[in-house]
Amino acid sequence: MIHPHIADALKIPDLVRLTDAMILVRFESMKIYSALAAVRHLLDRGTIRRGQTLIDSSSGIYAYALALACHRYGLRCHIVASTTVDATTLAQLEILGASVEQVRPSRNLKLDQELRVRRVKEILAEYPGHHWMRQYHDDIHYLGYHDVADRIAAAFPGRPLTVVGGVGSGASTGGIVERLRRTDPTVRLVGVQPFGSVTFGSQDHHDPEAIIAGIGSSIVFDNVHHHLYDGVHWMDFTHAMSGAVALLRDHAVFAGLSTGAGYLAASHEVRRHPDRLHLVIGADTGHRYVERVFARHKESLDLAALKPVEVAAPEEMTMPWSTMAWQRTPAPAHRKERAA
Repeated sequence: MIHPHIADALKIPDLVRLTDAMILVRFESMKIYSALAAVRHLLDRGTIRRGQTLIDSSSGIYAYALALACHRYGLRCHIVASTTVDATTLAQLEILGASVEQVRPSRNLKLDQELRVRRVKEILAEYPGHHWMRQYHDDIHYLGYHDVADRIAAAFPGRPLTVVGGVGSGASTGGIVERLRRTDPTVRLVGVQPFGSVTFGSQDHHDPEAIIAGIGSSIVFDNVHHHLYDGVHWMDFTHAMSGAVALLRDHAVFAGLSTGAGYLAASHEVRRHPDRLHLVIGADTGHRYVERVFARHKESLDLAALKPVEVAAPEEMTMPWSTMAWQRTPAPAHRKERAA
């Protein structure tokens, strides 16, 4: 196949067998699927037009995805970036034609996300013609993952499936599983969260080294549909790093920190449910984590010696790794209110 644009080629994931019971759904940059489908949908609906500026906040891979989608469809792109966005991504964004501004440095994830949202609103007030993509709140970001689900269903017909991946905005794991369950309601979904995220109630636990902002949140995300999740794992930086290092050492897969966290969580789920095929969502490559993660590989732990604490409620969780059967429970009422 000859692709009309590099984004169309990059979005397609590779299916890599890790064990008999575990498959890695490995993306170059997962949110390209989401951004391309969302932008195409908005253009087709007449909500946006070519030449218009699209704006959003991002901690990394969505910024790159949106810049590619804008390049693909002839739109302008403005990113309000987290301080965690690496130099390689920033350089690519600028060369792709996106304008980028970063909020002031903050070691507090909540403050970082609040500052970004506040700045987006300031820009929209000044430039009302810009369109806010709202990756955290607009369910058009589910659309792109329907194709991923169809690929998975075609590859593993009749197999009992469990999808394991970082929760983040909710669109990737939610979009894939929502589609898969249209034909097989038994598909399980296990979400992975860092400590400190409000999404599944770990906001009272502080991990000073947590840099996996892309799979957690300090503000409420409307795109997270809690009732889709069968289980949740919370883990600290060291456990996620150990998963990423083990994935590279044991399977030669160079992937990001959220993939490492998903790999560790899936390893536990396989022991619990050996009859099921577990699909680990690998959101991106490991390039932007070289200095902060892979350069510290000697500090990684032996995965075989790690085991989570199983809890019955979020209030019982404890660091460094806890897990809970969520059982497709809707979000608590107080978390349904959108943060400013």
